[in-house]
Amino acid sequence: MRAIIAGTGGYLPERALSNEELAQAYGLDTSDEWIRERTGIRRRHIAAEGETASSMGAAAALRALEQAGIPAAEVDAVIVATSTPDSAFPSTAALVQAAIGAPSGIAFDLSAACTGFVYALGMAESLMRGGQARTVLVIGTEVYSRIVDWSDRGTCVLFGDGAGAAVLRASEDGDRGLLSWHLHADGRFADILHVEGGAGSTGGPGLLRMAGREVFRHAVSKLAAVVDEALAANGLDRSAVQWLVPHQANLRIIEAMGKKLGLPRERVVVTVDRHANTSAASIPLALAEATRDGRIARGDLVLMEAIGGGLTWGAALARY
Repeated sequence: MRAIIAGTGGYLPERALSNEELAQAYGLDTSDEWIRERTGIRRRHIAAEGETASSMGAAAALRALEQAGIPAAEVDAVIVATSTPDSAFPSTAALVQAAIGAPSGIAFDLSAACTGFVYALGMAESLMRGGQARTVLVIGTEVYSRIVDWSDRGTCVLFGDGAGAAVLRASEDGDRGLLSWHLHADGRFADILHVEGGAGSTGGPGLLRMAGREVFRHAVSKLAAVVDEALAANGLDRSAVQWLVPHQANLRIIEAMGKKLGLPRERVVVTVDRHANTSAASIPLALAEATRDGRIARGDLVLMEAIGGGLTWGAALARY
């Protein structure tokens, strides 16, 4: 049994904020050139006042179900990867479940920051192998515009809002589906990328803080290692990978990983220029774009990788 990606969907808020508009709106000492040169980002989408992680996640989920041709009534579990839930509880997943009309079943949130979607893929397949579900909605959805410090040009320019979803279906087709997933965490580096406080802290919820250079250093080494781990586990060399769908944090990191795999630029799915870093939503948003425009086709070997606060990092290999 393998978990096949049967459909994908994405949702982006209507408002798109360019680098120039961002600098002017918040009085930042920065420019479009400065941001693009260091990150590759040109714009990001910002959630409207009434939009939440659950509303965006539900919109992406419905599009994924439509592409898969699977009714919500057949969904056995909803897993939402998010760092910006609607509330401490109920879970964002439960709210999505209700919004899309899925039957009562399994619904829970998963917190692994930018690695959340890869973690959720692994949990979805585990549910399938344990006989708990045959159809699982895996969603990454984030509203980082509500936790960034808009006076800090080192972080606020990096993030955006959005949601992406994938429908996973249990199948006996041994040639397709998730080949393996590889997850890691190391809490010793929690302080280099974190949100100050939270619902249960003495100081209440706070803002995102990041030591950019340290995060970059860890990203390059840890992503390279987990990619090699995934390939070795499947007896594959780098030339076997046809598509890289990476976490969309920084164009420099994305290009470094593509170069490591020997992939031409057109075989690396890039959305960071238009979406910025949407954390757990970035991989499923990129996956949805590349499947809907026909770049990724049935039979293609797709590598997904991410690193995020925790630190957490991971990779997953899938045969489409």
